[in-house]
Amino acid sequence: MNSNSRISRRRFLALLAGTAGIGLIPGQAWTHDDNDDDDGDDDEVGEGYATSGGNTTFTLANTGLNANIVVIGGGMAGTTAAKYLRLWGGSGVQVTLVEEMSSYTSNIMSNLVLNGSRTLASLDYSYANLATKYGVTLKQGEVRAIDQAGKSITLANGETLSYDRLVLAPGIEFDDAWGLTQADYESKTPHAWKAGAQAQLLRNQIAAMNDGGVFLMVIPKAPYRCPPGPYERACVVADYLKTAKTGCKVIVLDENARIMAEPENFGYAFNTLHQGVVEYYPGVTGINIAPDSRVVTFTDAGLANRTITANVVNPIPPQRARGSRAGGLLANAGLNNGSNGRWAAIDVLKYESTAVAGIHVLGDAAQTTMPKAGHIANQEAKVCADAILRLLGNQSPDPAPVTNSACYSPVTANSASWLTALYQYDAATATMKAAPGSPTEAAGISAKNFQQMNVWFNTLMSDSFA
Repeated sequence: MNSNSRISRRRFLALLAGTAGIGLIPGQAWTHDDNDDDDGDDDEVGEGYATSGGNTTFTLANTGLNANIVVIGGGMAGTTAAKYLRLWGGSGVQVTLVEEMSSYTSNIMSNLVLNGSRTLASLDYSYANLATKYGVTLKQGEVRAIDQAGKSITLANGETLSYDRLVLAPGIEFDDAWGLTQADYESKTPHAWKAGAQAQLLRNQIAAMNDGGVFLMVIPKAPYRCPPGPYERACVVADYLKTAKTGCKVIVLDENARIMAEPENFGYAFNTLHQGVVEYYPGVTGINIAPDSRVVTFTDAGLANRTITANVVNPIPPQRARGSRAGGLLANAGLNNGSNGRWAAIDVLKYESTAVAGIHVLGDAAQTTMPKAGHIANQEAKVCADAILRLLGNQSPDPAPVTNSACYSPVTANSASWLTALYQYDAATATMKAAPGSPTEAAGISAKNFQQMNVWFNTLMSDSFA
């Protein structure tokens, strides 16, 4: 890279801080404590964040870089990567985003669809800004094959796209589990772990529950998308049932030995805020679910065999990188080389596959030591974009990248908690390690956190899509 195109570490960290990065860590974004002071003054919320909204347009610089980059997948990781490759790379870096859907429905905040406080339409984001503001070329379609030798991909319609660098952000797919099939997830026992029709189906099933009904959720062994998400969902559903129904229960069967995120606040929520409604069973094994009768059998941590008949069953299945099964896009390209073929192993300095040079894998599909979540996907995308541009300029990637993960979790209809962690590259293990004191959860559950949650979400989505 020439002097005009070089992205220094100081500049990179400044961009992170200004666009859903360090400035959005809950504990650092606001100087007051996270109790509900309800002072009505939200001026400090969101101040200083550089977002590109409204009618802002950009004249891309001539950085001296020239390349053709294809990004597959329009979720948080792929969209952010496409945007910043153009924004930082300049007019000579041509970026094409390939996505099957015409718009993106956010998984973040989708649990609030279940209590009726949000609609799926409110979580829908267009790709139009990528094209009109940044000059990203949009291709709607399914990718059928990757030609590594020829550096090209083939779409379902037969169109071929060439690339100098390929970025894959395919997201996740779900295993058949506990006696259930993909068809059961779609029509009888929705997991709703990808926002869309299943979320609406689950919402309808919950709303139709009778007094005294049972909502039963299953949490798979980690890793899975959004570590706090299942516990958040249990709280949101319990809060709704307490106000809309009488005598209902929320049963949580967790294959993990403990609450995997925000244990203090979710423990308090289960045992105090939602006492008598939530029953939490950690370390559960031997789960079997009959999709038609909704009879669930399992063995609890005390080795007691139990049977529960539920009105609504919400299994969150084990997950893997989309396309990692035999015959899938990642598997055919040899990219499912991590953790028993479930994920793509990558070099976190540049998110390049450790199996195939020139192909980068981001977000939930990548095997890293960081959580699988939307905010961290945004962060990974920026590290990857920076690294690709450095490589195109015959430079080495940043040797010490920093990322953060931040997440707000609604616990009731008007209160929330939060979790944050800062990650630093550790050369000895070649992994991203949590910084001392990370992760950190909020000191308590409050209405103020709920207000800040909406600002965090809007800022994050603006950074990726606006």
